[in-house]
Amino acid sequence: MQPHIWPTESNGDPVVVAVCTSIGGIPKTPQPAVTIVTCGVQGDGQAHEKHVKPTRALSLFDEELLHDLQALGFVLQPGSIGENITLRHVHVQQMASGTVLEIGSVRIRLEEPRKPCFVLDAIDARLKDVIVGRCGH
Repeated sequence: MQPHIWPTESNGDPVVVAVCTSIGGIPKTPQPAVTIVTCGVQGDGQAHEKHVKPTRALSLFDEELLHDLQALGFVLQPGSIGENITLRHVHVQQMASGTVLEIGSVRIRLEEPRKPCFVLDAIDARLKDVIVGRCGH
């Protein structure tokens, strides 16, 4: 069975918190509306060539993990670590590769958990080590 995401604010229902873009690099900033295409969010740029491939078209992140990192003292908002879509009540970090999410008419196949890299050093030199295993998909 495939999970479905409806952007509602009901208690416990999955919610799209933010969809973020940048011209390349971090942070990405929340946008009021976006168009999702095969290669990601239209108009979103990647600063590093390793991110420009179909299996890395989008980065998804759990708002709950964002809150955990904020509680540890990291100053983060949706898009801060380069994620495109911040989700609430989805727990994408716990989903297996191959899982398909539906957000409206968009289908997103999770390919691989995201691995933190040196780009996060611009936020805090400790972040890339602290975020291992909770960096999204």
